[in-house]
Amino acid sequence: MTEKPIIYVLDTNILLHEPFAFLSFDEHDVVVPMTVLEELDSIKDRAKDVSRDARVAIRALEDTLKDASPEQVLAGVPLPNTNEEHTQPGRLSIFNDFGLKQKKGALSHNDNDNRIINTALYLQEHNPDKRVVLVTKDINMRLKGKGAGVAYVEDYRSDQLVDDIKFLTKGYHKFEGDFWQNIKECESETTGRYTQHLLDKDILPSAFLNEYLVDDEKTFAGKIVGIEDEKMLVQDLGYERLMGRSAWGIHPKNIYQGMAFDALLDPDIDLVILTGPAGCGKTLLALASALENVVERGLYEKIIVTRSTPDIAESIGFLPGTEEEKMAPWLAAITDSLEVLHKQDESMHGSMNYIMEKANIQFKSVNFMRGRSLQNAVVILDECQNLTAAQLKTIITRCGEGTKMICSGNLAQIDSNYLTALTSGLTYIVERFKDYPGSATVNLNGVVRSSLASFAEENL
Repeated sequence: MTEKPIIYVLDTNILLHEPFAFLSFDEHDVVVPMTVLEELDSIKDRAKDVSRDARVAIRALEDTLKDASPEQVLAGVPLPNTNEEHTQPGRLSIFNDFGLKQKKGALSHNDNDNRIINTALYLQEHNPDKRVVLVTKDINMRLKGKGAGVAYVEDYRSDQLVDDIKFLTKGYHKFEGDFWQNIKECESETTGRYTQHLLDKDILPSAFLNEYLVDDEKTFAGKIVGIEDEKMLVQDLGYERLMGRSAWGIHPKNIYQGMAFDALLDPDIDLVILTGPAGCGKTLLALASALENVVERGLYEKIIVTRSTPDIAESIGFLPGTEEEKMAPWLAAITDSLEVLHKQDESMHGSMNYIMEKANIQFKSVNFMRGRSLQNAVVILDECQNLTAAQLKTIITRCGEGTKMICSGNLAQIDSNYLTALTSGLTYIVERFKDYPGSATVNLNGVVRSSLASFAEENL
């Protein structure tokens, strides 16, 4: 029995979340109600980040439909075939939901959401041989759609790489007891100060490159540096040696910070992703290692610090000054960390000003990163849980030769109305880069800021 053809009716928030979403439905038909175009038109002129996505969506739709006649637009225009397995591409059409007659018992036409739901109901009634699916990220609209009689209502999850945040890669694996009790066969080779072990992959079937291995007994710490067939090559880092790592006078307070320092100070790792709760040391470790790499080691020429800028509470309006002065309130976490690093100095502010100039620390806005090429720099992207996958791609692709990027964020502190822990760009890059040889992920498990912060993280 062959599956019914599917018609997907898209809500506005789908195209705001991912402007090219209408290309992601393989060989199935996609319907964009006229109300969606109206909403995109009203959003595109707003002074917010979402207006850019609205404009991109409008241009993408226009590129697909520009050569079609009005009759073809209503009937459906073939979509670009992005999957070679599908010889019959889907079709994109615009549906004039403003022309629908108000039926008895139907939802009122006065509300935009209602008109989109009525479109799905109309198509469902007139296409009994097809499965009509309303796709929206609005939970309330999904409930209204089901209540109005739409048989199939779904969220859009093409960018969702994990089904539950608890399955997100932590960047390390912790063995119970003594690590060597789990090993049956091992070939070891010592080169210089480091020893490498060739182990069976059976002990960790889902192993990936640059994943750290530690045990409960605090006797072993290693990192996977190679995977081939059923074997994996583990570099023995040494538990005490890992805990002895330091940068700019900062020493790790737990093994998770030790693993983070190892990745942050490794010149062969171009992307380091730090996740974890508030107060686990993400920003402090990133800044300390950046200063160590730029000032002490001379591996890079400058430090660029940026972050997204959502309002947690009410906006305080426009801020005066240059780009760096406008970004200063948003990047107070960086200046706080600089104060911690230099609080023992005779003149803390003098030291901070000297280091800001010596390390060439620049505060930049995410909004102005497009089109840039960042060379020989350490880029610290703070609070990146509030960025979408597309925004993170824009920033990461700015990195040129000799640049190291540090992305940090806490998935429990998402301030965007359009993102969840599962659809955040931070979750996306953790999964996408988990087996890339030039990246490492470390989940900094444990709050070290204070007992108050630790209690709040666990109980609020």
